[in-house]
Amino acid sequence: MKKILLAAAISALCASSFAQGKDLKVAIDATYEPFTFKTADGKPTGFDVDIASALCEQIKRKCVFVEQAWDGMIPGLQAKKYDVIISSMSITADRLKVVDFTDKYYNTPSKIVLKKDIKFDGPASIKGKKIGVLKASTQEKYALGELKTKGVEVVSYDAQDQVYLDIKAGRLDGTVADVMEVGGGFLEKPGAENYQFVGEELYMPKYFGTGAGVALRKGQGDLKKEINAAIKAIRANGKYKVINDKYFKFDVYGK
Repeated sequence: MKKILLAAAISALCASSFAQGKDLKVAIDATYEPFTFKTADGKPTGFDVDIASALCEQIKRKCVFVEQAWDGMIPGLQAKKYDVIISSMSITADRLKVVDFTDKYYNTPSKIVLKKDIKFDGPASIKGKKIGVLKASTQEKYALGELKTKGVEVVSYDAQDQVYLDIKAGRLDGTVADVMEVGGGFLEKPGAENYQFVGEELYMPKYFGTGAGVALRKGQGDLKKEINAAIKAIRANGKYKVINDKYFKFDVYGK
Protein backbone atom coordinates (compact mmCIF):
# COMPACT_ATOMS: atom_id res chain seq x y z
CA MET A 1 0.00 0.00 0.00
CA LYS A 2 2.85 2.37 0.88
CA LYS A 3 4.48 1.66 -2.49
CA ILE A 4 1.22 2.49 -4.27
CA LEU A 5 0.86 5.74 -2.33
CA LEU A 6 4.52 6.63 -2.98
CA ALA A 7 4.11 5.93 -6.69
CA ALA A 8 0.98 8.07 -6.79
CA ALA A 9 2.77 10.92 -5.02
CA ILE A 10 5.73 10.76 -7.43
CA SER A 11 3.34 10.70 -10.38
CA ALA A 12 1.47 13.75 -9.06
CA LEU A 13 4.75 15.60 -8.46
CA CYS A 14 5.95 14.85 -11.98
CA ALA A 15 2.63 15.97 -13.44
CA SER A 16 2.84 19.21 -11.43
CA SER A 17 6.41 19.84 -12.59
CA PHE A 18 5.40 19.22 -16.18
CA ALA A 19 2.44 21.59 -15.88
CA GLN A 20 4.70 24.32 -14.52
CA GLY A 21 7.35 23.85 -17.16
CA LYS A 22 5.20 23.56 -20.28
CA ASP A 23 4.70 26.31 -22.85
CA LEU A 24 2.04 28.95 -22.42
CA LYS A 25 0.69 30.03 -25.80
CA VAL A 26 -0.01 33.77 -25.66
CA ALA A 27 -2.04 35.58 -28.34
CA ILE A 28 -0.96 39.09 -29.35
CA ASP A 29 -1.92 41.61 -32.02
CA ALA A 30 1.47 43.03 -33.00
CA THR A 31 0.09 46.26 -34.51
CA TYR A 32 -0.47 48.20 -31.28
CA GLU A 33 2.71 50.13 -30.41
CA PRO A 34 4.01 50.55 -27.70
CA PHE A 35 2.01 47.68 -26.18
CA THR A 36 2.55 45.04 -28.87
CA PHE A 37 4.63 45.52 -32.01
CA LYS A 38 7.62 44.07 -33.84
CA THR A 39 11.31 44.92 -33.81
CA ALA A 40 13.13 45.60 -37.08
CA ASP A 41 14.00 41.90 -37.30
CA GLY A 42 10.39 40.80 -36.79
CA LYS A 43 10.42 39.79 -33.12
CA PRO A 44 7.40 40.59 -30.91
CA THR A 45 8.08 43.32 -28.37
CA GLY A 46 6.32 45.97 -26.32
CA PHE A 47 4.78 46.44 -22.88
CA ASP A 48 2.31 43.55 -23.22
CA VAL A 49 5.00 41.20 -24.48
CA ASP A 50 7.35 42.08 -21.61
CA ILE A 51 4.55 41.73 -19.05
CA ALA A 52 3.60 38.35 -20.53
CA SER A 53 7.21 37.19 -20.32
CA ALA A 54 7.47 38.34 -16.69
CA LEU A 55 4.25 36.50 -15.81
CA CYS A 56 5.45 33.35 -17.56
CA GLU A 57 8.72 33.50 -15.65
CA GLN A 58 6.80 33.92 -12.39
CA ILE A 59 4.63 30.83 -13.00
CA LYS A 60 7.57 28.88 -14.45
CA ARG A 61 6.24 28.59 -17.97
CA LYS A 62 7.73 29.49 -21.34
CA CYS A 63 5.80 32.11 -23.32
CA VAL A 64 5.16 31.22 -26.96
CA PHE A 65 3.67 34.19 -28.78
CA VAL A 66 0.97 33.62 -31.39
CA GLU A 67 0.07 36.53 -33.66
CA GLN A 68 -3.65 36.99 -34.22
CA ALA A 69 -5.74 39.70 -35.90
CA TRP A 70 -7.74 41.56 -33.28
CA ASP A 71 -11.27 40.64 -34.34
CA GLY A 72 -10.33 36.94 -34.25
CA MET A 73 -8.79 37.05 -30.76
CA ILE A 74 -11.67 35.62 -28.73
CA PRO A 75 -12.76 33.05 -31.37
CA GLY A 76 -9.14 31.84 -31.49
CA LEU A 77 -9.04 31.50 -27.71
CA GLN A 78 -12.28 29.54 -27.70
CA ALA A 79 -10.91 27.29 -30.47
CA LYS A 80 -7.85 26.58 -28.26
CA LYS A 81 -5.35 28.06 -30.73
CA TYR A 82 -3.64 29.54 -27.66
CA ASP A 83 -4.04 29.47 -23.89
CA VAL A 84 -4.44 33.16 -23.05
CA ILE A 85 -4.65 36.62 -24.60
CA ILE A 86 -2.19 39.21 -23.28
CA SER A 87 -2.68 42.03 -25.75
CA SER A 88 -4.32 45.06 -24.13
CA MET A 89 -7.75 43.41 -24.01
CA SER A 90 -10.10 45.41 -21.79
CA ILE A 91 -12.26 43.64 -19.24
CA THR A 92 -15.83 44.42 -20.34
CA ALA A 93 -19.24 43.02 -19.44
CA ASP A 94 -19.81 41.77 -23.00
CA ARG A 95 -16.50 39.92 -23.14
CA LEU A 96 -17.06 38.40 -19.69
CA LYS A 97 -20.09 36.64 -21.13
CA VAL A 98 -17.85 34.51 -23.36
CA VAL A 99 -14.38 34.47 -21.75
CA ASP A 100 -12.85 34.89 -18.30
CA PHE A 101 -10.31 37.49 -17.18
CA THR A 102 -7.63 37.85 -14.55
CA ASP A 103 -7.32 41.02 -12.51
CA LYS A 104 -6.24 44.05 -14.53
CA TYR A 105 -2.56 44.59 -15.26
CA TYR A 106 -3.00 48.15 -16.54
CA ASN A 107 -5.70 50.76 -17.07
CA THR A 108 -5.22 53.80 -19.30
CA PRO A 109 -7.90 56.00 -20.86
CA SER A 110 -8.81 56.46 -24.50
CA LYS A 111 -9.19 59.78 -26.27
CA ILE A 112 -10.24 61.29 -29.60
CA VAL A 113 -7.51 62.51 -31.98
CA LEU A 114 -8.35 64.99 -34.75
CA LYS A 115 -6.71 67.35 -37.20
CA LYS A 116 -5.72 70.56 -35.45
CA ASP A 117 -7.90 72.68 -37.75
CA ILE A 118 -11.07 70.83 -36.69
CA LYS A 119 -12.92 72.60 -33.90
CA PHE A 120 -14.15 70.10 -31.30
CA ASP A 121 -16.91 70.87 -28.83
CA GLY A 122 -18.37 67.43 -28.20
CA PRO A 123 -19.35 64.62 -30.60
CA ALA A 124 -22.07 66.64 -32.35
CA SER A 125 -19.47 69.26 -33.39
CA ILE A 126 -17.72 66.76 -35.70
CA LYS A 127 -20.81 65.61 -37.58
CA GLY A 128 -19.80 64.52 -41.08
CA LYS A 129 -16.17 63.85 -40.15
CA LYS A 130 -14.63 60.43 -40.72
CA ILE A 131 -13.09 58.58 -37.76
CA GLY A 132 -11.12 55.32 -38.00
CA VAL A 133 -11.18 52.71 -35.22
CA LEU A 134 -9.93 49.19 -34.59
CA LYS A 135 -12.55 46.55 -35.39
CA ALA A 136 -14.04 44.77 -32.34
CA SER A 137 -12.27 47.18 -29.95
CA THR A 138 -13.69 49.13 -27.03
CA GLN A 139 -12.93 52.28 -29.03
CA GLU A 140 -15.13 51.01 -31.87
CA LYS A 141 -17.93 50.35 -29.38
CA TYR A 142 -17.59 53.90 -28.04
CA ALA A 143 -17.47 55.43 -31.52
CA LEU A 144 -20.58 53.57 -32.65
CA GLY A 145 -22.44 54.46 -29.46
CA GLU A 146 -21.39 58.09 -29.02
CA LEU A 147 -20.08 59.41 -32.35
CA LYS A 148 -22.03 57.65 -35.11
CA THR A 149 -25.27 58.57 -33.37
CA LYS A 150 -24.23 62.23 -33.76
CA GLY A 151 -23.59 61.92 -37.49
CA VAL A 152 -19.88 61.04 -37.41
CA GLU A 153 -18.80 58.46 -40.02
CA VAL A 154 -17.08 55.55 -38.25
CA VAL A 155 -14.78 53.30 -40.30
CA SER A 156 -13.51 50.05 -38.76
CA TYR A 157 -10.09 48.54 -39.55
CA ASP A 158 -8.49 45.14 -38.96
CA ALA A 159 -5.40 46.74 -37.37
CA GLN A 160 -4.73 50.06 -35.63
CA ASP A 161 -1.65 50.80 -37.74
CA GLN A 162 -3.91 50.73 -40.83
CA VAL A 163 -5.91 53.55 -39.24
CA TYR A 164 -2.77 55.68 -38.99
CA LEU A 165 -1.80 54.99 -42.59
CA ASP A 166 -5.20 56.22 -43.77
CA ILE A 167 -5.04 59.29 -41.53
CA LYS A 168 -1.68 60.22 -43.06
CA ALA A 169 -3.10 59.57 -46.55
CA GLY A 170 -5.91 62.02 -45.88
CA ARG A 171 -8.69 59.43 -45.94
CA LEU A 172 -9.62 59.96 -42.28
CA ASP A 173 -10.03 62.99 -40.05
CA GLY A 174 -8.91 61.20 -36.90
CA THR A 175 -9.32 58.25 -34.58
CA VAL A 176 -10.32 57.13 -31.10
CA ALA A 177 -7.54 55.18 -29.39
CA ASP A 178 -5.80 54.42 -26.11
CA VAL A 179 -3.85 57.55 -25.16
CA MET A 180 -0.57 55.69 -24.70
CA GLU A 181 -0.93 53.66 -27.89
CA VAL A 182 -1.88 56.60 -30.12
CA GLY A 183 0.94 58.61 -28.57
CA GLY A 184 3.65 56.04 -29.24
CA GLY A 185 2.10 54.66 -32.41
CA PHE A 186 1.15 57.91 -34.13
CA LEU A 187 1.32 61.35 -32.48
CA GLU A 188 5.00 61.15 -31.53
CA LYS A 189 6.05 60.05 -35.02
CA PRO A 190 6.79 62.09 -38.16
CA GLY A 191 3.70 62.95 -40.19
CA ALA A 192 1.40 63.55 -37.22
CA GLU A 193 2.31 67.18 -36.56
CA ASN A 194 -1.13 68.42 -37.62
CA TYR A 195 -3.07 66.16 -35.23
CA GLN A 196 -3.88 66.48 -31.52
CA PHE A 197 -5.94 65.08 -28.65
CA VAL A 198 -9.36 66.68 -28.16
CA GLY A 199 -12.00 66.36 -25.47
CA GLU A 200 -11.80 64.55 -22.17
CA GLU A 201 -10.14 61.27 -21.23
CA LEU A 202 -12.55 58.41 -21.86
CA TYR A 203 -12.94 55.90 -19.03
CA MET A 204 -16.67 55.06 -19.42
CA PRO A 205 -16.99 51.45 -18.12
CA LYS A 206 -19.91 50.56 -20.41
CA TYR A 207 -17.56 51.01 -23.37
CA PHE A 208 -14.03 50.71 -22.02
CA GLY A 209 -14.45 48.27 -19.14
CA THR A 210 -12.28 48.24 -16.03
CA GLY A 211 -8.75 47.91 -17.38
CA ALA A 212 -6.79 45.41 -19.45
CA GLY A 213 -6.56 41.86 -18.13
CA VAL A 214 -5.34 38.46 -19.27
CA ALA A 215 -8.19 36.72 -21.11
CA LEU A 216 -8.72 32.98 -20.59
CA ARG A 217 -11.29 30.41 -21.58
CA LYS A 218 -14.06 29.73 -19.09
CA GLY A 219 -13.07 26.96 -16.71
CA GLN A 220 -9.34 27.80 -16.49
CA GLY A 221 -9.66 28.63 -12.81
CA ASP A 222 -6.30 27.24 -11.70
CA LEU A 223 -4.41 29.13 -14.38
CA LYS A 224 -6.34 32.30 -13.53
CA LYS A 225 -5.28 31.99 -9.86
CA GLU A 226 -1.65 31.47 -10.90
CA ILE A 227 -1.63 34.52 -13.15
CA ASN A 228 -3.43 36.72 -10.61
CA ALA A 229 -0.78 35.77 -8.04
CA ALA A 230 1.92 36.49 -10.63
CA ILE A 231 0.50 39.96 -11.38
CA LYS A 232 0.62 40.78 -7.66
CA ALA A 233 4.14 39.35 -7.40
CA ILE A 234 5.66 41.40 -10.24
CA ARG A 235 3.97 44.52 -8.87
CA ALA A 236 5.54 43.80 -5.47
CA ASN A 237 9.03 42.72 -6.54
CA GLY A 238 9.73 45.64 -8.87
CA LYS A 239 9.62 43.81 -12.21
CA TYR A 240 6.42 45.60 -13.22
CA LYS A 241 8.00 49.02 -12.56
CA VAL A 242 11.07 48.17 -14.65
CA ILE A 243 8.86 47.20 -17.60
CA ASN A 244 6.52 50.16 -17.06
CA ASP A 245 9.39 52.67 -16.98
CA LYS A 246 10.86 51.22 -20.18
CA TYR A 247 7.81 52.41 -22.12
CA PHE A 248 6.01 55.06 -20.04
CA LYS A 249 6.71 58.04 -17.79
CA PHE A 250 4.00 57.18 -15.22
CA ASP A 251 2.47 54.08 -13.68
CA VAL A 252 -0.03 52.72 -16.24
CA TYR A 253 -1.55 50.37 -13.67
CA GLY A 254 -4.01 53.22 -13.24
CA LYS A 255 -7.09 53.61 -11.13
